Amino acid sequence: MGQLFLNKVRKSYGHFEVIKGVSLDVRDGEFIVFVGPSGCGKSTLLRMIAGLDDTTDGDIVIDAERVNDKPPVERGIAMVFQSYALYPHMTVFENIAFPLRVEKLSEEKIREKVDGVAKILHLDQRLQQRPGQLSGGQRQRVAIGRAIVREPKIFLFDEPLSNLDAALRAEMRIELTKLHRDLEATMIYVTHDQIEAMTMADRIVVLNAGDIAQVGAPLELYHKPQNTFVAGFIGNPKMNFVPVTCVGIDPTGVKISYDGQTAIIPVEPRDDLVGKTLTLGIRPEHTRLGQGDINIVVTPSVIERLGINTIAYAALSTGDAYCALLPGSAPVQAEQPMTTGIMAADCHLFDANGQALERRIDWRTLELPASVTAAG
Repeated sequence: MGQLFLNKVRKSYGHFEVIKGVSLDVRDGEFIVFVGPSGCGKSTLLRMIAGLDDTTDGDIVIDAERVNDKPPVERGIAMVFQSYALYPHMTVFENIAFPLRVEKLSEEKIREKVDGVAKILHLDQRLQQRPGQLSGGQRQRVAIGRAIVREPKIFLFDEPLSNLDAALRAEMRIELTKLHRDLEATMIYVTHDQIEAMTMADRIVVLNAGDIAQVGAPLELYHKPQNTFVAGFIGNPKMNFVPVTCVGIDPTGVKISYDGQTAIIPVEPRDDLVGKTLTLGIRPEHTRLGQGDINIVVTPSVIERLGINTIAYAALSTGDAYCALLPGSAPVQAEQPMTTGIMAADCHLFDANGQALERRIDWRTLELPASVTAAG
Protein backbone atom coordinates (compact mmCIF):
# COMPACT_ATOMS: atom_id res chain seq x y z
CA MET A 1 0.00 0.00 0.00
CA GLY A 2 1.10 3.57 -0.61
CA GLN A 3 -1.71 5.93 0.34
CA LEU A 4 -0.85 9.47 1.42
CA PHE A 5 -3.13 12.03 3.04
CA LEU A 6 -2.15 15.60 3.81
CA ASN A 7 -4.49 17.40 6.19
CA LYS A 8 -4.09 21.18 6.39
CA VAL A 9 -0.30 20.93 6.32
CA ARG A 10 1.57 24.14 7.06
CA LYS A 11 5.23 25.16 7.12
CA SER A 12 6.49 28.45 8.51
CA TYR A 13 9.89 29.99 9.00
CA GLY A 14 9.25 32.55 11.72
CA HIS A 15 6.45 34.80 10.46
CA PHE A 16 6.93 33.67 6.84
CA GLU A 17 4.47 30.95 5.83
CA VAL A 18 5.80 28.78 2.99
CA ILE A 19 3.05 26.12 2.90
CA LYS A 20 -0.42 27.47 3.70
CA GLY A 21 -2.68 24.68 4.86
CA VAL A 22 -2.38 22.16 2.01
CA SER A 23 -4.79 19.21 1.97
CA LEU A 24 -4.36 16.40 -0.55
CA ASP A 25 -5.38 12.75 -0.90
CA VAL A 26 -3.00 10.55 -2.96
CA ARG A 27 -4.33 7.14 -3.89
CA ASP A 28 -2.31 3.94 -3.81
CA GLY A 29 -0.39 3.46 -7.08
CA GLU A 30 -1.00 7.00 -8.32
CA PHE A 31 1.58 9.14 -10.14
CA ILE A 32 1.18 12.66 -8.74
CA VAL A 33 3.20 15.61 -10.05
CA PHE A 34 3.71 18.87 -8.14
CA VAL A 35 4.26 21.81 -10.49
CA GLY A 36 4.52 25.54 -10.04
CA PRO A 37 6.92 28.45 -10.43
CA SER A 38 10.13 28.75 -8.42
CA GLY A 39 9.42 29.50 -4.78
CA CYS A 40 5.86 28.12 -4.80
CA GLY A 41 6.69 25.51 -2.13
CA LYS A 42 6.67 22.28 -4.15
CA SER A 43 10.09 21.01 -2.98
CA THR A 44 9.38 22.10 0.60
CA LEU A 45 6.15 20.11 0.57
CA LEU A 46 7.98 17.06 -0.78
CA ARG A 47 10.66 17.34 1.92
CA MET A 48 7.95 17.55 4.58
CA ILE A 49 6.41 14.31 3.28
CA ALA A 50 9.88 12.73 3.36
CA GLY A 51 10.50 13.94 6.91
CA LEU A 52 13.52 16.04 5.94
CA ASP A 53 11.70 19.24 6.99
CA ASP A 54 9.53 19.52 10.09
CA THR A 55 5.82 20.25 9.78
CA THR A 56 4.62 23.40 11.54
CA ASP A 57 1.00 22.26 11.66
CA GLY A 58 -1.34 19.68 10.15
CA ASP A 59 -1.09 15.94 9.60
CA ILE A 60 0.90 13.76 7.20
CA VAL A 61 -0.69 10.30 7.05
CA ILE A 62 0.80 7.31 5.21
CA ASP A 63 -1.33 4.17 5.05
CA ALA A 64 -3.63 5.44 7.85
CA GLU A 65 -0.67 6.19 10.17
CA ARG A 66 0.29 9.72 11.19
CA VAL A 67 4.01 10.06 10.51
CA ASN A 68 4.75 13.66 11.54
CA ASP A 69 6.98 12.52 14.39
CA LYS A 70 8.60 9.62 12.57
CA PRO A 71 12.14 9.96 11.10
CA PRO A 72 12.51 9.53 7.34
CA VAL A 73 13.80 5.97 7.59
CA GLU A 74 10.59 4.85 9.33
CA ARG A 75 8.10 6.46 6.92
CA GLY A 76 8.30 3.85 4.18
CA ILE A 77 9.45 6.34 1.57
CA ALA A 78 12.44 6.62 -0.75
CA MET A 79 13.58 9.90 -2.29
CA VAL A 80 15.50 10.63 -5.50
CA PHE A 81 17.14 14.04 -5.53
CA GLN A 82 18.03 16.48 -8.28
CA SER A 83 21.70 15.70 -7.70
CA TYR A 84 22.52 12.03 -8.10
CA ALA A 85 24.11 11.82 -4.63
CA LEU A 86 26.11 8.71 -5.55
CA TYR A 87 29.23 7.50 -3.78
CA PRO A 88 32.00 8.06 -6.39
CA HIS A 89 34.36 5.44 -4.92
CA MET A 90 31.70 2.69 -4.99
CA THR A 91 30.62 0.58 -7.95
CA VAL A 92 27.09 0.74 -9.31
CA PHE A 93 26.38 -2.50 -7.45
CA GLU A 94 27.54 -1.09 -4.12
CA ASN A 95 25.68 2.21 -4.62
CA ILE A 96 22.42 0.36 -5.16
CA ALA A 97 23.16 -2.11 -2.38
CA PHE A 98 24.08 0.53 0.22
CA PRO A 99 20.66 0.87 1.91
CA LEU A 100 20.37 -2.93 2.06
CA ARG A 101 23.73 -3.19 3.83
CA VAL A 102 22.51 -0.60 6.34
CA GLU A 103 19.55 -2.94 6.98
CA LYS A 104 22.09 -5.79 7.45
CA LEU A 105 20.51 -8.09 4.85
CA SER A 106 22.37 -11.25 3.89
CA GLU A 107 24.80 -11.13 0.97
CA GLU A 108 22.60 -13.55 -0.97
CA LYS A 109 19.50 -11.38 -0.48
CA ILE A 110 21.43 -8.23 -1.44
CA ARG A 111 22.68 -9.84 -4.64
CA GLU A 112 19.17 -11.01 -5.54
CA LYS A 113 17.59 -7.59 -4.97
CA VAL A 114 20.33 -5.58 -6.73
CA ASP A 115 20.36 -7.90 -9.75
CA GLY A 116 16.57 -7.58 -10.04
CA VAL A 117 16.65 -3.79 -9.90
CA ALA A 118 19.58 -3.59 -12.32
CA LYS A 119 17.66 -5.65 -14.84
CA ILE A 120 14.60 -3.38 -14.58
CA LEU A 121 16.76 -0.27 -15.13
CA HIS A 122 19.02 -1.80 -17.81
CA LEU A 123 22.08 -1.45 -15.57
CA ASP A 124 22.99 -5.14 -15.41
CA GLN A 125 26.02 -4.57 -17.68
CA ARG A 126 27.21 -1.61 -15.57
CA LEU A 127 27.24 -3.06 -12.08
CA GLN A 128 31.05 -3.11 -11.76
CA GLN A 129 31.55 0.40 -13.10
CA ARG A 130 31.84 3.54 -10.97
CA PRO A 131 29.64 6.65 -11.32
CA GLY A 132 32.42 8.58 -13.09
CA GLN A 133 32.27 6.07 -15.95
CA LEU A 134 28.54 6.59 -16.53
CA SER A 135 26.49 9.11 -18.48
CA GLY A 136 24.13 11.47 -16.68
CA GLY A 137 21.11 9.36 -17.54
CA GLN A 138 22.80 6.19 -16.28
CA ARG A 139 23.78 7.88 -13.03
CA GLN A 140 20.20 9.00 -12.50
CA ARG A 141 19.05 5.42 -13.07
CA VAL A 142 21.50 4.26 -10.38
CA ALA A 143 19.98 6.81 -7.97
CA ILE A 144 16.50 5.53 -8.85
CA GLY A 145 17.72 1.93 -8.39
CA ARG A 146 18.92 2.74 -4.89
CA ALA A 147 15.38 3.93 -4.13
CA ILE A 148 13.63 0.94 -5.76
CA VAL A 149 15.74 -1.65 -3.95
CA ARG A 150 14.26 -0.54 -0.62
CA GLU A 151 10.74 -1.41 -1.83
CA PRO A 152 9.21 1.73 -0.29
CA LYS A 153 5.51 2.51 0.02
CA ILE A 154 5.98 5.85 -1.76
CA PHE A 155 8.64 7.16 -4.15
CA LEU A 156 9.49 10.86 -3.99
CA PHE A 157 11.29 12.56 -6.91
CA ASP A 158 12.66 16.09 -6.56
CA GLU A 159 13.31 17.42 -10.09
CA PRO A 160 15.36 14.31 -10.98
CA LEU A 161 15.77 15.16 -14.67
CA SER A 162 16.71 18.83 -14.49
CA ASN A 163 20.45 18.14 -14.81
CA LEU A 164 20.02 16.18 -18.05
CA ASP A 165 20.02 17.52 -21.59
CA ALA A 166 16.78 17.69 -23.58
CA ALA A 167 17.21 14.35 -25.36
CA LEU A 168 18.03 12.48 -22.13
CA ARG A 169 15.11 14.12 -20.32
CA ALA A 170 12.74 12.82 -23.00
CA GLU A 171 14.22 9.30 -22.70
CA MET A 172 14.04 9.33 -18.90
CA ARG A 173 10.42 10.54 -18.95
CA ILE A 174 9.55 7.42 -20.94
CA GLU A 175 11.59 5.19 -18.63
CA LEU A 176 10.00 6.62 -15.49
CA THR A 177 6.51 6.22 -16.94
CA LYS A 178 7.24 2.57 -17.79
CA LEU A 179 8.77 2.06 -14.34
CA HIS A 180 5.63 3.38 -12.65
CA ARG A 181 3.48 1.05 -14.74
CA ASP A 182 5.70 -1.98 -13.98
CA LEU A 183 6.05 -1.33 -10.23
CA GLU A 184 2.46 -0.10 -9.73
CA ALA A 185 3.93 2.11 -7.02
CA THR A 186 2.82 5.44 -5.61
CA MET A 187 5.05 8.19 -6.97
CA ILE A 188 5.15 11.90 -6.16
CA TYR A 189 7.24 13.92 -8.55
CA VAL A 190 8.29 17.58 -8.33
CA THR A 191 9.13 19.55 -11.45
CA HIS A 192 9.00 23.09 -12.84
CA ASP A 193 8.59 21.63 -16.33
CA GLN A 194 4.90 21.41 -17.18
CA ILE A 195 5.67 19.20 -20.22
CA GLU A 196 6.96 16.55 -17.79
CA ALA A 197 3.81 17.00 -15.73
CA MET A 198 1.45 16.69 -18.70
CA THR A 199 3.11 13.57 -20.10
CA MET A 200 3.75 11.61 -16.88
CA ALA A 201 1.08 12.40 -14.30
CA ASP A 202 -2.16 10.68 -13.40
CA ARG A 203 -3.02 13.93 -11.62
CA ILE A 204 -1.22 17.26 -11.45
CA VAL A 205 -1.11 19.47 -8.34
CA VAL A 206 -0.51 23.09 -9.36
CA LEU A 207 0.98 25.07 -6.49
CA ASN A 208 0.99 28.86 -6.21
CA ALA A 209 2.60 30.74 -3.31
CA GLY A 210 2.32 27.81 -0.91
CA ASP A 211 -1.25 26.84 -1.71
CA ILE A 212 -2.96 24.53 -4.19
CA ALA A 213 -4.34 26.40 -7.20
CA GLN A 214 -5.93 23.28 -8.76
CA VAL A 215 -5.68 19.49 -8.77
CA GLY A 216 -6.76 17.39 -11.73
CA ALA A 217 -5.88 15.13 -14.63
CA PRO A 218 -3.55 16.73 -17.20
CA LEU A 219 -6.24 17.24 -19.83
CA GLU A 220 -8.67 18.53 -17.22
CA LEU A 221 -6.22 21.28 -16.25
CA TYR A 222 -5.52 22.04 -19.90
CA HIS A 223 -9.15 22.26 -21.02
CA LYS A 224 -10.79 23.50 -17.81
CA PRO A 225 -8.39 25.60 -15.71
CA GLN A 226 -10.16 27.07 -12.71
CA ASN A 227 -8.31 30.38 -12.73
CA THR A 228 -5.94 32.52 -14.77
CA PHE A 229 -2.90 31.25 -12.84
CA VAL A 230 -3.46 27.63 -13.86
CA ALA A 231 -4.53 28.67 -17.37
CA GLY A 232 -1.29 30.59 -17.84
CA PHE A 233 0.94 27.93 -16.32
CA ILE A 234 -0.38 24.82 -18.08
CA GLY A 235 0.31 24.86 -21.82
CA ASN A 236 3.33 25.87 -23.87
CA PRO A 237 3.33 28.54 -25.23
CA LYS A 238 1.22 29.98 -22.44
CA MET A 239 -2.39 31.05 -22.89
CA ASN A 240 -3.17 34.51 -24.28
CA PHE A 241 -5.25 36.79 -22.05
CA VAL A 242 -7.34 39.41 -23.84
CA PRO A 243 -9.36 42.07 -21.96
CA VAL A 244 -13.01 42.11 -23.13
CA THR A 245 -16.32 43.57 -21.97
CA CYS A 246 -19.45 41.60 -21.12
CA VAL A 247 -22.37 43.12 -23.06
CA GLY A 248 -25.02 40.53 -22.27
CA ILE A 249 -25.91 37.00 -21.25
CA ASP A 250 -28.30 34.41 -22.62
CA PRO A 251 -28.91 30.68 -22.15
CA THR A 252 -26.13 29.80 -24.62
CA GLY A 253 -23.39 31.71 -22.83
CA VAL A 254 -21.86 35.13 -22.22
CA LYS A 255 -21.80 37.79 -24.94
CA ILE A 256 -18.54 39.71 -25.03
CA SER A 257 -17.24 42.66 -27.00
CA TYR A 258 -13.71 43.15 -28.29
CA ASP A 259 -12.54 45.92 -30.61
CA GLY A 260 -16.04 46.49 -32.02
CA GLN A 261 -16.72 42.75 -32.46
CA THR A 262 -19.11 40.62 -30.43
CA ALA A 263 -19.30 36.88 -29.84
CA ILE A 264 -21.07 34.51 -27.47
CA ILE A 265 -18.64 32.41 -25.43
CA PRO A 266 -20.22 29.05 -24.43
CA VAL A 267 -19.71 29.26 -20.67
CA GLU A 268 -22.15 29.23 -17.76
CA PRO A 269 -23.60 32.79 -17.56
CA ARG A 270 -23.90 34.92 -14.42
CA ASP A 271 -26.16 37.95 -13.96
CA ASP A 272 -23.44 40.05 -12.28
CA LEU A 273 -21.15 40.08 -15.33
CA VAL A 274 -22.94 42.57 -17.59
CA GLY A 275 -20.90 45.72 -18.11
CA LYS A 276 -17.84 44.24 -16.40
CA THR A 277 -14.37 43.86 -17.84
CA LEU A 278 -13.56 40.16 -18.21
CA THR A 279 -10.54 38.24 -19.42
CA LEU A 280 -10.82 36.13 -22.55
CA GLY A 281 -8.35 33.25 -22.66
CA ILE A 282 -7.23 31.69 -25.92
CA ARG A 283 -4.40 29.21 -26.32
CA PRO A 284 -1.87 30.00 -29.08
CA GLU A 285 -2.56 26.63 -30.75
CA HIS A 286 -6.23 27.61 -31.11
CA THR A 287 -5.47 30.68 -33.23
CA ARG A 288 -5.54 30.63 -37.03
CA LEU A 289 -4.58 32.94 -39.84
CA GLY A 290 -7.67 34.60 -41.28
CA GLN A 291 -11.21 34.98 -40.02
CA GLY A 292 -12.88 33.52 -36.97
CA ASP A 293 -15.67 34.39 -34.53
CA ILE A 294 -13.31 37.07 -33.22
CA ASN A 295 -10.48 38.55 -35.26
CA ILE A 296 -7.35 39.95 -33.62
CA VAL A 297 -4.96 42.04 -35.70
CA VAL A 298 -1.41 42.24 -34.39
CA THR A 299 2.08 42.97 -35.68
CA PRO A 300 4.49 40.24 -34.57
CA SER A 301 7.87 41.39 -33.30
CA VAL A 302 9.49 37.94 -33.36
CA ILE A 303 8.85 34.87 -35.51
CA GLU A 304 10.16 31.46 -34.46
CA ARG A 305 10.12 28.74 -37.11
CA LEU A 306 10.34 25.27 -35.59
CA GLY A 307 9.63 23.22 -38.70
CA ILE A 308 6.35 21.64 -37.65
CA ASN A 309 5.13 24.97 -36.21
CA THR A 310 5.71 28.69 -36.50
CA ILE A 311 5.30 30.83 -33.39
CA ALA A 312 4.52 34.54 -33.76
CA TYR A 313 5.03 36.81 -30.75
CA ALA A 314 3.24 40.13 -30.67
CA ALA A 315 1.45 42.58 -28.37
CA LEU A 316 -2.14 43.78 -28.26
CA SER A 317 -3.01 47.48 -28.36
CA THR A 318 -3.39 47.26 -24.55
CA GLY A 319 0.24 46.13 -24.27
CA ASP A 320 -0.72 42.57 -23.27
CA ALA A 321 1.44 39.85 -24.82
CA TYR A 322 -0.10 37.81 -27.63
CA CYS A 323 1.22 34.62 -29.21
CA ALA A 324 -0.02 32.57 -32.17
CA LEU A 325 1.05 28.98 -32.82
CA LEU A 326 0.63 28.43 -36.55
CA PRO A 327 1.54 25.77 -39.14
CA GLY A 328 5.24 25.56 -39.96
CA SER A 329 4.84 27.12 -43.40
CA ALA A 330 2.57 29.98 -42.24
CA PRO A 331 3.21 33.09 -44.42
CA VAL A 332 3.93 35.53 -41.58
CA GLN A 333 6.83 37.92 -41.12
CA ALA A 334 8.16 40.03 -38.29
CA GLU A 335 6.95 43.65 -38.30
CA GLN A 336 4.20 42.80 -40.80
CA PRO A 337 0.54 42.98 -39.59
CA MET A 338 -1.38 39.71 -39.49
CA THR A 339 -5.00 38.81 -38.71
CA THR A 340 -5.63 35.84 -36.44
CA GLY A 341 -9.09 34.38 -36.01
CA ILE A 342 -10.31 32.55 -32.92
CA MET A 343 -13.45 30.47 -32.47
CA ALA A 344 -15.76 31.09 -29.52
CA ALA A 345 -15.86 27.37 -28.64
CA ASP A 346 -12.08 27.39 -28.08
CA CYS A 347 -12.14 30.33 -25.68
CA HIS A 348 -11.99 30.48 -21.90
CA LEU A 349 -13.54 33.31 -19.90
CA PHE A 350 -12.49 34.60 -16.50
CA ASP A 351 -14.20 37.06 -14.19
CA ALA A 352 -12.62 40.16 -12.64
CA ASN A 353 -11.12 38.01 -9.85
CA GLY A 354 -9.43 35.68 -12.33
CA GLN A 355 -11.83 32.79 -11.65
CA ALA A 356 -12.97 30.75 -14.65
CA LEU A 357 -16.57 30.59 -15.81
CA GLU A 358 -17.49 26.95 -16.35
CA ARG A 359 -16.94 25.90 -19.97
CA ARG A 360 -19.69 23.91 -21.62
CA ILE A 361 -17.43 21.18 -22.95
CA ASP A 362 -16.57 17.67 -21.84
CA TRP A 363 -12.76 17.62 -21.79
CA ARG A 364 -12.78 13.81 -21.75
CA THR A 365 -13.99 13.80 -25.37
CA LEU A 366 -11.28 16.21 -26.54
CA GLU A 367 -7.71 15.52 -27.62
CA LEU A 368 -4.67 17.54 -26.63
CA PRO A 369 -3.39 19.35 -29.73
CA ALA A 370 -0.10 17.86 -30.89
CA SER A 371 1.36 21.35 -31.09
CA VAL A 372 1.30 21.68 -27.27
CA THR A 373 4.09 19.16 -26.82
CA ALA A 374 5.70 19.88 -30.19
CA ALA A 375 6.26 23.48 -29.17
CA GLY A 376 7.73 22.41 -25.86
